[in-house]
Amino acid sequence: MLEGIIRESIGKKSAKTLKRDGYLIANIYAKGVENINAAFKVNEFIKHVRDKKTLAFDIKVGDKTHKVVVEEYQKHPVTNTLTHVDLRVVLDDVLSKYYIPVKTKGSAIGLKNKGVLVQSKKRLPVQCKGKDLPNEFLLDVSGLDTGDSIIVRDIEVPAGVTILEGDNVAVVGVLAAK
Repeated sequence: MLEGIIRESIGKKSAKTLKRDGYLIANIYAKGVENINAAFKVNEFIKHVRDKKTLAFDIKVGDKTHKVVVEEYQKHPVTNTLTHVDLRVVLDDVLSKYYIPVKTKGSAIGLKNKGVLVQSKKRLPVQCKGKDLPNEFLLDVSGLDTGDSIIVRDIEVPAGVTILEGDNVAVVGVLAAK
């Protein structure tokens, strides 16, 4: 479990000091939950997020444990190091909006016919309760030829989950190379 500290002061000076000491500034929030200003060791946070098996993961801040998802993060424009992260608390019985990653499997037929696989959506917005939260949308692209695509209505959605994107929006497709 990832452990963090609660930030007493939320000013610019204290944030700068924490960043210099190797901490990542984090905001933890949810509907009906009081916001928590926290900080995590940068390397521990990155390692934990890379090794996690599910979209939601457990963190411990102070004496409380929360199940969270990464909502948004910011990187330094020059050094590309992680500087800030927003974590949303996953509440099992509260309907919320989440962004679910889209992953592909297989090799498209169109790649042999001089096509290029283009994934236009890396994450899809969904609305669901925390207990119904899917880890990812895994799309099989092995049947796609040049000019074919998988659109939102073709995606198999688990019960209790609604995709908040238009039915005709292309998620992944094979385009003819020029």
